[in-house]
Amino acid sequence: MDRPAPQGGPDPATPILEMRDLDKRFTGTHALKSINLAFVAGEIHAIVGENGAGKSTLIKLLTGVYPKTSGEIFWKGQRVDLDGPHDALALGINAVHQEVVLCPHLTVAANLFLGNENTRYGLLQSRAMVRSAREVLDGLGFSVPADVVLSTLTIGQQQLVATARASLRGTRFLIFDEPTSYLTRRETAQLFALIRRLKSEGVTIVYISHRLEEVFELADRVSVLRDGQLISTHRVDEIDEQGLIRAMSNRSIEQIYYKEAIPTGPLLLEVQGFSGDGFEDISLSVHRGEIVGLYGLVGAGRSEFVESLFGRFPHSAGTLRWEGHEITVRNERDAIKRGLALLPESRRTQGLCLNLSLSLNVNLAIYERLSRFITIKRAAETAAADRQIKDLHIVAPSRSTLVASLSGGNQQKVVVGKWLNHGADLFLFDEPTVGVDVGTKLEIYRLLAKLLRDGAGIIMVSSYLPEVYELSDVLHVFRHKQLVASYQHKEASMEAILTQAIGV
Repeated sequence: MDRPAPQGGPDPATPILEMRDLDKRFTGTHALKSINLAFVAGEIHAIVGENGAGKSTLIKLLTGVYPKTSGEIFWKGQRVDLDGPHDALALGINAVHQEVVLCPHLTVAANLFLGNENTRYGLLQSRAMVRSAREVLDGLGFSVPADVVLSTLTIGQQQLVATARASLRGTRFLIFDEPTSYLTRRETAQLFALIRRLKSEGVTIVYISHRLEEVFELADRVSVLRDGQLISTHRVDEIDEQGLIRAMSNRSIEQIYYKEAIPTGPLLLEVQGFSGDGFEDISLSVHRGEIVGLYGLVGAGRSEFVESLFGRFPHSAGTLRWEGHEITVRNERDAIKRGLALLPESRRTQGLCLNLSLSLNVNLAIYERLSRFITIKRAAETAAADRQIKDLHIVAPSRSTLVASLSGGNQQKVVVGKWLNHGADLFLFDEPTVGVDVGTKLEIYRLLAKLLRDGAGIIMVSSYLPEVYELSDVLHVFRHKQLVASYQHKEASMEAILTQAIGV
């Protein structure tokens, strides 16, 4: 579908930053291959590409985290060397990352002014900093308290704090890496308003996102990376979503939402009158061979419901029946023994041990099987890890690679692989494709189909309506902690479903 480009774009003849033959090699990997790209002062320039295309490497080169292997970077026409993050910050180059890089144990105000604290006679002026922080956040249109500890906020609110901090540092070139992955609709609107305001003030915005609708809504131009190479650059009125997907992955949009016609099997789980912290009186059922989708705005109660099903949090009312028999799930161990597996919303904080290897992470759920008394059977451990790496096409230098160094898509595959190793009858997928590219999404969708063919059932939570609309056999809509509507596959339009979720 063609979409109009934002009007009043900047003059492309005046680049603020330019890369000439920029190249980056790691041992055994050619991550960026002779990139020639210019960014214009006061434009919103989107960069898209599949995981592994080179987007993260590009960010780290421009922010001084990685040194370049060869090539040149020009800032306002002058050649510069970015030997570290301080060099980039001194020029006005900053980034807001998908995963928040702040101090969770400090207050919002302390994070905003970290390194530039308000002191008097050597004493920290905390109240004055909180007042200043409130003024900053209110001025940006962010509904975030200034005096609370950062870790008490939602991931989306923390993302807004990181954005506010970046905007305070004399930034003239601001990179956003998947900024809306964890934002509510309201928070996303606040962020977009700030981005447009920064653009009007002459700040150059580099916007990296797998959500192509955001690219068309915000960007003046869009560049496509694939396998470390710059494939093309367009004004957004020169290309449509179909064209971008083809350039990124050599696939058409019709190939992305992969759904097989799989016969529905016996009833697996029945939930009656389930209530708990964040959800009320939920009743639904799941059959083998069936995807039950849960859609709603962030905070509507979907994630709280599936986490309670998994025994992570207690429920206050309601019953569970498993294959017709009433059961009790007191904790996660009960759920796992029963045959449930949860892939949580935040893979980094809830699904992975970032400081451990790929092999350890993907085998975490099965070490009882891989051990004899207190000794791990190394051959079995290696074979189990290698099987998932091969079957899920996990891209990593080796099984001993730390998962913290993997791309978002490959991290998500590790979380999936952990539960495939263990095996389950009912998979609870909470935002299974957040922050991953269209190619990885297709791989995950094919995996869902395989699980259904093998007789499992799936509950899938997704904030991305096209995904849950296309894939769900039954779709339940949550609003204000309650289940407010249910539909068979494509029984209602996406507009009707969104209306139910918003409540208008």
